[in-house]
Amino acid sequence: MAQEEEMIVKKLHESGVRSEHAYLAAVGSIGLSLVSWLTSNRQENLERADRWGIFVGEWAPTFFALGLALANYERDETARSAGFGVDA
Repeated sequence: MAQEEEMIVKKLHESGVRSEHAYLAAVGSIGLSLVSWLTSNRQENLERADRWGIFVGEWAPTFFALGLALANYERDETARSAGFGVDA
């Protein structure tokens, strides 16, 4: 992991964001995408509803990636605190 990326993940972790939070946000964004598409589909034209649902749905991979980065950081932090060497 690049040093800048690790710094971002470290700051998020220090501020209380855990991998579970990112995974929940990803699943929530999938649900929000469906709900927003259904709601928008009833009240607006189909093209706009599709765009809004896709826009919100694109958040999920970002949150899943963030969850993986946080999970790796948490695993490495646990290994460091237990006295095991962690490969860089």
